Amino acid sequence: MAVIKREASVKLLNEFIKGESLLNHSMMVAKAMEGYARTLNKSEQQVEEWWTAGLLHDLDWEKYPDEHPHKAVSEILPEHDYPESVIEAIKAHAPERTGKEPNSEIERYLFACDELSGFMNAVSLMRPNGFEDMKVKSVTKKLKDAKFAANVPREDIRKGAELIGKELNDHITFLIGVFRS
Repeated sequence: MAVIKREASVKLLNEFIKGESLLNHSMMVAKAMEGYARTLNKSEQQVEEWWTAGLLHDLDWEKYPDEHPHKAVSEILPEHDYPESVIEAIKAHAPERTGKEPNSEIERYLFACDELSGFMNAVSLMRPNGFEDMKVKSVTKKLKDAKFAANVPREDIRKGAELIGKELNDHITFLIGVFRS
């Protein structure tokens, strides 16, 4: 059943997103969310929900950027019977657009993984070996450079680590491990 659900979610993602960069970001956030869900000993159903929230969090960004994430959470995902936990997490990943702050665990982790995953991908693209030999210092050094990946809000990255009760370096270390595998 979980495999069918993942296949359906990937199919839905590919209906709405064509850009390779955004598809990659969606897969990275799904992988990060699954990694954390497993580390937190979530049930298999919860692991699937966390993975799905990560995968589909930017579902409407490409086609409906001005309506993101409202289009996905009010029309697209309910039409496909996605669980409320996934829909609420996606709402909470963009509190400045929805007014919903990340409160539940899945919401806090999605917020924490979103911007940092994108930023770390940008760092990996600047490195000959990508994530393979990446060190925390490689990421933190780039975080201090306001011109590097300037569109990524550093405050959201810091807030995300706080929301999940982790030091930023520990959060980065965990995600490096997830993205290496």
